[in-house]
Amino acid sequence: MFLRNDHGLELGGGGIATPALAAVPGTALSTQLKRRFFADLDLAPDLGARIGSLTWYRGVATCIGLCALTVLMAPGFETPIYGTVAPALSGAEWDAARAQAITPLAQGATSGYRVAATKLVSPLTDTPERPIIEGTAKLAFGAALVSVLQRTGVGKTDATQVGQLVSSAMPLGEIQSTLLDYQLGRRPEKSQPRPLERLELRAAFDKRMEITRVGASLNLKVIPIAIDHTPLRVQGAVGSSLYRSARAAGAPAKAVESYIRTLATRVPVARLGSNCKFDIIVKQARAATGEVQLGNLLYAGVSGCDSRVQMMPWESNGKIEWFDGAGKGNKTGMMAMPTNGRFSSAFGMRRHPILGYTRMHRGVDIAAPWGAPVYAATDGVVQFAGRSSGYGNFIKLDHGGAFGTGYGHLSRIVVRSGQSVRKGQVIGAVGNTGLSTGPHLHYELYKNGVAVNPRSVAFTSMRQLTGSDLGEFRSKLGQLLSVPVGRGAEKDED
Repeated sequence: MFLRNDHGLELGGGGIATPALAAVPGTALSTQLKRRFFADLDLAPDLGARIGSLTWYRGVATCIGLCALTVLMAPGFETPIYGTVAPALSGAEWDAARAQAITPLAQGATSGYRVAATKLVSPLTDTPERPIIEGTAKLAFGAALVSVLQRTGVGKTDATQVGQLVSSAMPLGEIQSTLLDYQLGRRPEKSQPRPLERLELRAAFDKRMEITRVGASLNLKVIPIAIDHTPLRVQGAVGSSLYRSARAAGAPAKAVESYIRTLATRVPVARLGSNCKFDIIVKQARAATGEVQLGNLLYAGVSGCDSRVQMMPWESNGKIEWFDGAGKGNKTGMMAMPTNGRFSSAFGMRRHPILGYTRMHRGVDIAAPWGAPVYAATDGVVQFAGRSSGYGNFIKLDHGGAFGTGYGHLSRIVVRSGQSVRKGQVIGAVGNTGLSTGPHLHYELYKNGVAVNPRSVAFTSMRQLTGSDLGEFRSKLGQLLSVPVGRGAEKDED
């Protein structure tokens, strides 16, 4: 806001300057009458002020009169107002107008005006080409390398040579999904494909390849990428939610899910206190170029409270199991139903339906449809698989710890002697072989070689590492526990 005396009267409006001017002598008679008799007359009073006064009513009457006068002078809504429409441009006029449209701006013009072609302009006999073309192509799988190169414009000869060079360094099927950065050079004729000058691709997480042209041939250069295999270790308080706390600390979602499943085999996860501290170690590979790959869970631990857990996977006899810090595995062997059906005959003395006399029934009969799958009740080794007199097709499993199971009257056997089986694995099918009156499974349970009632016994087993296996296990566990806490791809704080 400026004061008038700061800039002079010449910068103010007429309303500002008029009161300061002296009265001009010889004013017209109409002006003198207006100043004397109509000085207070306001033709357009404010209808929002002094409502109900004479001035207000006069203003309303003036407004109504003006509105009525406008309506009377209007042509009416039913009376059209005619106008003229310019004719469509054609010929030279259209060419000139089109040259001044917005399209020339998109083509690089500065003014938007382009003069139409004249007789002085002659078309080119040949369109010039770019000397070099650079581009990027997506390679979904390595086996399609040659075809992808041909689709980008590389000649068949060059594409085949690239495939041979790359396959000499590593199988094409092992190349991961990656991007191809290529450069095509000048071609001698338009009918010929452009020669490949350079090609770069990330063949593997730890390997990059460069193919360059030297003269008439292509050369391959394999560039190894340094990889840091330090595992990712994440720690933190359990808080109100173990999953959310672990994810907030930077642990991958799949690793947290695996951690919770592993932990649940030893302690009730829902009962972990908020002050407990989770400890997660995940397999990790960090490339020198910045990429990170996360693998399987390597360690699951809980500390800082009464529920102290240390668990690590260990491979033994081709089987990976989780063991705690003392070398003890999970409890396994809870007996499962060997087939889906109903118990039709119990364990004990009974009259044989075929032989006709009373004798000991050493197992239980489970009625099931012919051909229904028969499962191993728990982990074990096939001790016998074949024909056995009144049992018909018979399988006997040894579960260790003086326990074993038998499966009789089978229609089919799908395991062999000496084979290891897992709990729930299909070992045969329900049948009617041997001394049997209908399709069913005869199921026996042995303890120290003596048949016992299968419905009265459920056993568990726990593996215990010993000797050199226990020593190697503890050594690897100590190495994992020495891994510093970090957040993987981010730099750890000092």
